[in-house]
Amino acid sequence: MSWFDLFRKEPTSNTMFLAQKQISKAIGTITELREIMLGFAEGKISEVEKNIKILFVNEAEIDDIRRSVLNELAKQDLSSKYRQNLIHIVKCLDLMADHVKDSARNIKILLNTKLPKEIMDINVKITEVLVNAAVFLGTAIEMLGINPPQALEFSKKVDEQEHIVDEYYLKVKALFLKNDKELGMATLLVLKDLLECLEKIADTLADTADYIRALTTTK
Repeated sequence: MSWFDLFRKEPTSNTMFLAQKQISKAIGTITELREIMLGFAEGKISEVEKNIKILFVNEAEIDDIRRSVLNELAKQDLSSKYRQNLIHIVKCLDLMADHVKDSARNIKILLNTKLPKEIMDINVKITEVLVNAAVFLGTAIEMLGINPPQALEFSKKVDEQEHIVDEYYLKVKALFLKNDKELGMATLLVLKDLLECLEKIADTLADTADYIRALTTTK
């Protein structure tokens, strides 16, 4: 029995279906971002533009689902514990999807800009780490109702991935200084914003993992 099965003990199966769909789609946007970043690094401009459009559509759908979930929860006679648990995770992952969208916007701005390969390569690595973190988080959420100790372990793996992103973050910052004259101020500003967005994705995943750890000790 999964965590969502526990929620289905309440008479809100449609609400829980929407919530699970929202969570799956939010986590899926990180995989989409990785493909966008990889295509950008490989110079596949038309493919990247197409994938960015798809990501924007999916992010808008996530917003719609979030609103539907919150509206449904407001109507239901749920216990405070169930309601707050679900609302917290839904809102956190919606925020994460916003950061993914902002990352894609910055990539779109940079599409016709020549960037140092070393910066591009690390950005690709960051998105790969974010995918790993998202997979671990999704597994932790699913394990909450099946095996809380396993949920705890997977939540810790999310933190490990966040630390890797932090290390890459510092490396890219150093590369900004190394290549500042070549890049120019305008490009540096966009690259910096992109890097900050990527870090925010990692932070939001870790914040959600923190909440999962709290849930594993809740009686």
